[in-house]
Amino acid sequence: MLSKEEIAAILQALVNQKHRTMLSLIYACGLRRGELLNLKPENVDSKRHLLFILNAKGKKDRVIPISDKVITMLREYYRMYMPKIWLFEGQNTGDQYSETSVQKVLKLALDTAKIKKPVTLHWLRHSYATHLLEAGTDLRYIQELLGHKSSKTTEIYTHVSEKSLQKISSPFDNL
Repeated sequence: MLSKEEIAAILQALVNQKHRTMLSLIYACGLRRGELLNLKPENVDSKRHLLFILNAKGKKDRVIPISDKVITMLREYYRMYMPKIWLFEGQNTGDQYSETSVQKVLKLALDTAKIKKPVTLHWLRHSYATHLLEAGTDLRYIQELLGHKSSKTTEIYTHVSEKSLQKISSPFDNL
C-alpha cells in the first residue's frame, strides 16, 4: 500500500500531462488498468461529475463520482490531446493506449520519485480503497465503487489500515 504522500510524489514526478492524468484517474477513481484503457471520452460526464465504467470485470457496469480537481485535469488533458476514440490513445490517433506503456509510465514515475517499493498499477487502486476506509467511508460504498460482487473481497482488499490500528487502545490502559 502507498501513503498519500507517496501517491502525490508519484503523480508529481510525471511531467507529461497524459501520463499524469492516466495515473491520477486510476488512483482518484480506483480503476483497474483495463478499465482505464477502455475509457472513451463519452464515459466522462463532467457536468454531473460522473465516470461510467462499462462492461468491467464480471461484465458489470458502475458509476464513480469524480471530483472538481479530476474534472479540471481531464479538461486540460482533453484540450491538449483531443482524443478521438479512446480517452487515452497511443501514439497514433484512434489506437488504444497499451497496457505495457501505462506500466512503463508508472515505472518512470517510481524511479523519478525514488520509491523503491515493488509498486504495480493495482497498488494505486488498493491505496484508493484504503485511503477511503481511513477517511471513514463505509465499506459498502467502497465495495460499490470498486465493483466487487462480494463484501468479502472488499474486506480483504482494504485490509487493516495503519490509522485504524493506531486508534485501538489496549484494555490494560483502562485499568
